[in-house]
Amino acid sequence: MEEQELPYVLIDTIGGTHGVYEDHVDFLRKHFNLITMKQFLENKSHLSEKIKAIYMWWNKPVANQELLSSLPNLKVIATGGAGVDHLDLKLISSFGVKVANTPFAVSNATADLGMALMLASARRIVEGCQIAVSPNSEYFAGDWLGDEVTGATLGIIGMGRIGYKVAQRAKAFEMKILYHNRNQRKGGRGEGCWCHLL
Repeated sequence: MEEQELPYVLIDTIGGTHGVYEDHVDFLRKHFNLITMKQFLENKSHLSEKIKAIYMWWNKPVANQELLSSLPNLKVIATGGAGVDHLDLKLISSFGVKVANTPFAVSNATADLGMALMLASARRIVEGCQIAVSPNSEYFAGDWLGDEVTGATLGIIGMGRIGYKVAQRAKAFEMKILYHNRNQRKGGRGEGCWCHLL
């Protein structure tokens, strides 16, 4: 039985500041023939009909009229990220191309980082570290400890996936959660006030 050719996927570049991560490439090549924009532009006549998908990383390659017109068999644009604001969905749809994204990929990481920044800011972690490592420090002043986080009130604008995950983490610090959202979350009491996690 003849082995089927892997689907051709257009990417911008590999490595560098905004290219597909080099440690992802081996995995991707097990499933796809990766074609960089440079390779595509150098051999457009041969590759244009073979490419079935675009894997967009750091919003590149840009899915504009010119590129879409040059890929007659394009079926899907997969963008590595939660948002699709960088895409002209109406234009893409007019070519019969579907769009895929990764809306849940970084929700936990973003909520973790939000909590880390809140704690670092309230407790003046960066300033404390600078004092601790400075060869000129002889003592710590009593007022550098920052503000209490436990029991504080936290305001969250937008109680979507990430806002909810931040609130879950904040509950571990016995924080009172106030939020503003277009719609009240289930389990909440009172306008703009959320008192119960689940």
